[in-house]
Amino acid sequence: MTELPLVVGVDGSASSLTAVDWAVDEAARHGLELRLVHASVWERYEGALPPDGPDRPSEQMMAEHIVASAAERARLRDPDVRTATAILPEEPVDALLREGDDAFALVTGARGRGGIKGLLLGSVGLAVAARAHCPVVVVRGDRAGLAGTHERVLLGAGEPDAGGDAARFAVQEAQARGCVLDAVRAWRCPAGPDRVTGDLAHRHAEEAALLLDAVLRDATAGRPGVRVHRSTLEGAARKVLVDRSAAADLVVVGARRREDHRRLRLGRVAHTLLHRARCPVAVVPRRG
Repeated sequence: MTELPLVVGVDGSASSLTAVDWAVDEAARHGLELRLVHASVWERYEGALPPDGPDRPSEQMMAEHIVASAAERARLRDPDVRTATAILPEEPVDALLREGDDAFALVTGARGRGGIKGLLLGSVGLAVAARAHCPVVVVRGDRAGLAGTHERVLLGAGEPDAGGDAARFAVQEAQARGCVLDAVRAWRCPAGPDRVTGDLAHRHAEEAALLLDAVLRDATAGRPGVRVHRSTLEGAARKVLVDRSAAADLVVVGARRREDHRRLRLGRVAHTLLHRARCPVAVVPRRG
């Protein structure tokens, strides 16, 4: 069976070049082809534009320069990674979503050209993460998280009926990297009389541990070499995972499809991580 490529959206921004670097290493780990995609609608409007001046490159030349520069950057980082390029006459979100139908994963930078500096995620990355049919990795974080020096993949474990695909992706990543899988299930319980004695908190912690085991059971089957560290932590899941992402190379969370729409529902956890995580974030849709 032909391996699906790892698709990277490139637009010439510093953020997309960081995504290229990350994707080259990811493609090497999994033995995948790297497909560098630039989406541009210049073809729709070029006929209406005035002729190019001697000092102004055309949009077509700019698009060609963007993909050629990204391909050269990928080659210099790892010449053994097979690389293909494409310039698509589409809006970026539409192009990447279509590419994602036949991809191992989609990779984007945290901000596009002209993006606001800081914590905000670019509109393309957010839209793709919310609608793609394959895993989407938004490459963001601090220097250590981007460099992959923590040797730890963080899984935010969801419900057993919805978090299995994310768990399998996280286990696969930990195995490919030869690192620890840090599987976390957050829990909270309301205040009350039982809370004072600790009985209610103890029951919630036990339930979280059982749910975490259920999520990991199928994901780790057949992969006995993967080291798994299980944690059940009290607190809001989004805060727990953002804090823990400071010691991770990748954080993985699931996304469940709405029953009445062909899109993903990005809840508070995924949305917060995409904006604030200290390392790259993988959003993995539930298949089917």
